[in-house]
Formats: sequence, C-alpha cells, structure tokens
Amino acid sequence: MQSAVTSESSAMDTPKQGMPVTIITGFLGSGKTTLLNHILNNQQGLKTAVLVNEFGEIGIDNELIVSTGENMVELNNGCICCTINNDLVDAVYKVLERQENLDYLVVETTGLADPLPVALTFLGTELRDLTRLDSIITVVDAANYSLDLFNSQAAYSQIAYGDVIVLNKTDLVDEATLNELETKINEVKEGARILRTTRSQVPLPLILSVGLFESDKYFDTVVDKHDHHDHDHHAHDDHDHSTCGHDHHDHDHDHDHHDHHHSDHLENDGFTSISFQSDKPFSIRKFQYFLDNQLPSNIFRAKGIMWFDESPKRHIFHLCGKRFTLDDDEWQGQLKNQLVLIGQNLDREALISQLENCICLPSTSRGKGFGK
Repeated sequence: MQSAVTSESSAMDTPKQGMPVTIITGFLGSGKTTLLNHILNNQQGLKTAVLVNEFGEIGIDNELIVSTGENMVELNNGCICCTINNDLVDAVYKVLERQENLDYLVVETTGLADPLPVALTFLGTELRDLTRLDSIITVVDAANYSLDLFNSQAAYSQIAYGDVIVLNKTDLVDEATLNELETKINEVKEGARILRTTRSQVPLPLILSVGLFESDKYFDTVVDKHDHHDHDHHAHDDHDHSTCGHDHHDHDHDHDHHDHHHSDHLENDGFTSISFQSDKPFSIRKFQYFLDNQLPSNIFRAKGIMWFDESPKRHIFHLCGKRFTLDDDEWQGQLKNQLVLIGQNLDREALISQLENCICLPSTSRGKGFGK
C-alpha cells in the first residue's frame, strides 16, 4: 500500500461525512475537458461542483446554464462550475459556502501538474475536516502516448499516483498498441486499474462514488431491512442507486452473495457487481492480505460496511482503484459484513472464495461480545 493510503485510512478522526473529492489529472489533449463535460451533463439528482482553471476551455452546454457569476457558473441540473484562480483552498470554501447541499467535488489539475500536491491539499490542510479524498483519475491519450513523456516527472507522477487510469482515444489505435501502452503503464504503476475509453465516455459510478453509493444511510436502510423493491429494473443513467439494494434471502446462512448489475449503462459496458454478506466477522489481517495481494486489477470500485473481529466499531469501507478509506462508526442493529465489488470480467467464484477466507474461524474469534 502507498503511504498516502496508510495515512488516510488510519486517520480515525476524519469526519464520516466529508464531501468526496475526485482529482482529474492528465496531459494536455488527453480528454480531461471532455470527461468534465461528461460529468456535468450526466448528473441525475446529484449536485456536483467542478473546479477548473479556466472556464473557456470547458465549453459548457449553454442549454444547461442558469446563471453566471464572476468565477462561477450554475447549471440547471444542480451542478456548478468554479474557477480555481490559483488558490484551491479558497475555491473549495467558496463552493461550499454557496452550495451547502453538494454531493461531490471534482478538481481538474493543469496538464503539466503533479497531482500529489493537489491531493495533499485535501489530506493535510483545514479542508481535511470538510472533504474526503476519494480518488485520483488520470486520463491518458492512447493516440499520442510516448516514452518521451517519461522525461517529465509530472507525467510519471500522474500515472504513479492515479487510482484509475482512463486510457482514452482507444478508437484511434489498434489492439496491439493498446496492449503495449498498458504494459508501459504497468511498468510505472504495477497492477494499475486501466479503463479503456473513447471520447472519455466512462460510466460515472466507476470514478465517482456518489453514483455507486448514494450514502451510507441508503446502504443501511435498503440492505439491513431487506427492502423488497424493483430498483433493479429502473434505468437511472449512470446513477442507478440500486447497487446496494440487494434482496438477501435465507438469512440463516453465514454468507450470501450474487451477481448484481449496477445499471443498464454498466451492464452494456460489460461491468458487473458482486455482493457479499456474512454474519461473521472478518480478520483485519486477512482482509488486508486480500486488498494487497488478491484484489484483481479489473475491480475499479468497492464499498462495504465492515465488521472486524479485532474491533468493536462499525467500519465504512470505500475503494477506488487501490486507494481505500476505512472510517469507523458505531453499530446500530445487527453486526455483519456487507461488500459490493464492481468491475469488468470478474471471476465471481474466485472472489467469493477469497472473501470467505477473510472470515474469522470460530476458534480464533475474540470479538463475540462486541455489540451484543
């Protein structure tokens, strides 16, 4: 695990409801602006703020614009776009003061920027009390990618620190070239999570956690109460919140799992989700081993409510790429483990087996009294 992951996941004083932040990085011409427009145009009932360096480069759809201010544009779908003006912290505060009910924050770095200082702005300043660094998304231009880029420390860092690499413009090169590029990317970042895209058309739940996990409250309400509903059959574009709306039968079993399609969009793109539930605690050591050594590169997102043998706390687990956060909370109701993994071409049986191996054996369990 990278040190940034360790420091973030061990910070138990981090507020549970900090606004999730995604940093989008990538060289000039890679498709960052197209991706930002994709995000702004495809929000369904969610309010996202996008922080950019220059309005003009974005070319926001005029039909969406409600009002424009000196440094801010409001859209009729609830999203806002704000310029950074060389002071990221000030821009974040300005957005938070203007829109108290924002769901998500997306920050675009300049094409020549190393994303790490931007990430540290959210991890190491007063913003840490208001936000949660969710992911760093790196957009790579498949058609103009060359080893020359690696003479640049910024280009190297963009890939090295990226949680998900969006390999864009894949329609402009052949399969052999794409495979070669992925090999080069993996030389910089071993086990990189690489999404192949055309015109930056990536299913938003794979890069923004709000689309996949509306809130911890929603997750608890639907799964804990075994709500029998038909959300599975509704198409809410990229933001079908039914991922966590599983219908778990046969509650006497130790665990329950099945494939579950997140939305029509994800299904059409070959993405599926796998859910896992157990009424026995996990071993922290075994789960850490799973994350470090077994988690396949074709899993891009995961979310869970975790019960560990070693802890009396309820833990909220988020994962994007290989970055994860684990925030502690208090249990309400039955102790259990609930996980949703989302990815492409998943080996369901292998993943279920590996998660089952994370369960504590009765003879070693020390946490039986927790929450009882």
